[in-house]
Amino acid sequence: MTPRSCSVANALEIVGERWSLLALREVFFGNTRFDQIAANTGVSRDVLAARLKKLVTAGVLEKVQYSTHPPRHEYHLTESGRALHNVLLMLKEWGDQYVTEEPLPLVYEHSCGNVLEPRVVCASCGEEASLESLTRAPASAAS
Repeated sequence: MTPRSCSVANALEIVGERWSLLALREVFFGNTRFDQIAANTGVSRDVLAARLKKLVTAGVLEKVQYSTHPPRHEYHLTESGRALHNVLLMLKEWGDQYVTEEPLPLVYEHSCGNVLEPRVVCASCGEEASLESLTRAPASAAS
């Protein structure tokens, strides 16, 4: 049996592992150096090195040298990496609502002055993309 072709499965091949997502969280927070990422995630150095290498190879992060003696690098988000920001926001929202006990470890305030409650909306009409509002488009609509 052939599994369903799926962008979710394809994305999870790149970022679907705990330490990859936590490394990305740290880079989004501005912690771009290996030691910072390791300290803030608690991941072992060898596992972190492997995850960062995979994210660089996939074009999610860019490895940039900031010191030559000794050689040291930091990790910057690419366009592909920055596009994961909303994914992490929604994952945080789910964790806040269903997993994390009060008080919440991190609360974002939006530029409007209110606490951020992220939502996915349709770019065409602005309505929330709820489960009930979605139907599967014909294959020809995707092209």
